[in-house]
Amino acid sequence: MSRIGKKPVQLPDKVQFALKGDMISVKGPKGNLERQLHPAIEISINDDIVTVKTDTSNKKKVALQGLFRSLISNMVTGVTVGYEKKLLLSGIGYRAEVKDKSLILNVGYSNPVEFTLPEGISVNVEKNTQIFLSGIDKETLGQTAANIRKIRPPEPYKGKGIMYADERIMRKAGKTAGKE
Repeated sequence: MSRIGKKPVQLPDKVQFALKGDMISVKGPKGNLERQLHPAIEISINDDIVTVKTDTSNKKKVALQGLFRSLISNMVTGVTVGYEKKLLLSGIGYRAEVKDKSLILNVGYSNPVEFTLPEGISVNVEKNTQIFLSGIDKETLGQTAANIRKIRPPEPYKGKGIMYADERIMRKAGKTAGKE
């Protein structure tokens, strides 16, 4: 049995949860999110509590129960509080700026890299080296941060590149460290 899947999801006062056919819709003060429901999953709503149920004889269905419970919980958190990711630019001359709905990155290439942000994701740049991404969809936000990081991943010798704020780069010694 999935321990996460058995937990009910508590809906705050400002959140409206709707189930139409196989579509889940969650509305809150920050916005609206929708997701398609898997056919093996059943959802029941009592008062302000959402429970996810499935057939427990199959391991895949039990895994889907835990997955959809987490997805619904993330949707509820997203429309009430929202999510944030922080990226840091490390390197001489590396900087970022925002123009309209795109992020312009100068990260050591001959030309600046223009990254178009997906809908629902907002960006704020501070000190030209700190990128703050925010949005209500956790999945889209995480994928956007990963795509920005992929433009110039941090390298292990000098630590230059785009990295998450909580990421720790394991540094290598380099070839001059072995000579003595």
